[in-house]
Amino acid sequence: MTKVFNEPSFRDGVNLMVDRAMAVMGLDDGVAKAIKSCNATLQVQFPVKIRGKIEVFTGWRATHSTHRLPSKGGIRYAPYANQDEVEALAALMTYKCAIVDVPFGGSKGGLLIDPSQYSRDEMELITRRFTLELIRKGFLSPSTNVPAPDIGTGQREMSWMADTYKHLHPDDINYIACVTGKPVHHGGIQGRVEATGRGVQYALREFFRHSDDVKNANMAGSLDGKTCVIQGLGNVGYHAAKFLSEEDGVIITAVIEYNGALINDEGIDIEQLKQHVDEHGGIQTYPCAEFVEEGNAVLEKECDILLPAALESQITMENADRINTKLIVEAANGPVTFGADEILRKKGIVIIPDAYANAGGVTVSYFEWIRNISHIRLGRMQRRHDAMRGEEMSRVLEEATGRAMSEKIRNNISRGADELDLVRSGLDDTMRLAYQEIRVTRDNHENISDLRTAMYVTSIEKISRSYIEVGVF
Repeated sequence: MTKVFNEPSFRDGVNLMVDRAMAVMGLDDGVAKAIKSCNATLQVQFPVKIRGKIEVFTGWRATHSTHRLPSKGGIRYAPYANQDEVEALAALMTYKCAIVDVPFGGSKGGLLIDPSQYSRDEMELITRRFTLELIRKGFLSPSTNVPAPDIGTGQREMSWMADTYKHLHPDDINYIACVTGKPVHHGGIQGRVEATGRGVQYALREFFRHSDDVKNANMAGSLDGKTCVIQGLGNVGYHAAKFLSEEDGVIITAVIEYNGALINDEGIDIEQLKQHVDEHGGIQTYPCAEFVEEGNAVLEKECDILLPAALESQITMENADRINTKLIVEAANGPVTFGADEILRKKGIVIIPDAYANAGGVTVSYFEWIRNISHIRLGRMQRRHDAMRGEEMSRVLEEATGRAMSEKIRNNISRGADELDLVRSGLDDTMRLAYQEIRVTRDNHENISDLRTAMYVTSIEKISRSYIEVGVF
């Protein structure tokens, strides 16, 4: 007899996880309700003339919290976009910003569309029309609500949005800060494209710096040599897999895509695979791994690290019992349902939760927003000063030791940090400190044993302090 699993919706699942944390805290019901409530949700429907016919598109923008301004969160274009998903993602953004100390509220947007069915010019027309609706309703502004790329959107869409805002507000000198994730030549910042994947790498590195946490996950040692199954070879999954395999020695034994999976226990070359996908349009004909049509079944493949980087609700009550990994890193938003989370915790599988693990994107978006508001490139004022100090230090060391430095060492000491160096440094520091805060919360509460609950407790404590400070309660 087939089992029937009655799981809550994505939004309800997020709220149930938050409820679990609030129960541990003993938070007042009124305070809890205020923190969980979605502040506002906008639904728009707008017509666009496409190929001689009028099409009506539906889009949403949810603002979960305005305890900090602006509210921040991506906009996704997808044929499955809906209000429940948008509100759940907006809530996650609130907790995500709090856990990494980014002073934004949480927001998220979605447009019900399949981008593959439209040309570039048609997508520009649709995006500019959608942007116009958001601006008119007060849901897009550098001071109140700042979108970013998500599934189905990227630098191109952000450029169109920023340009549309500029034409409607020609006197706003901060117009370029109305969105993040823009191309570098159009007000973006170095390192934003790969930021979420890089953040996943830094989160894993920090986890492996704590031997007791590694032991709790039934592992030992460093990342080097650990096996990893990746779901999703989009922007996040590709960069996370590339950095972990090339820089940390992680062996990518399987890659799962929407239409199948690749398996090679000796390891998959991610850059080679990416080039193959770009040339051939998919993973099916990749010659250096075994192709499996039932991709989702590969989620159950034995590995040290399972890294879901695709969509929400991939590990559910239906397959959670068969998951055979030691550590799950939620690179996607909500890949593990509430019911599955309960099963996995009982099995002893450690989960690094989404609101922390994939916070690299919003962290670097914050750096970009600061860059735009301050109207100066990061590192511009101090880079040469740092380089001259380094050069002077090299001369002092040579005089003190009586030995000449190699050119390589001299260059390393005297090189001033550029924008990309500062972005990576800031992101690394952010991910380290956030994980350490989560650990302290977990270790200081006898009723908390998992990282997800500790993460939510840490976030909620910060958010509630913000409300208290402004006199909301």
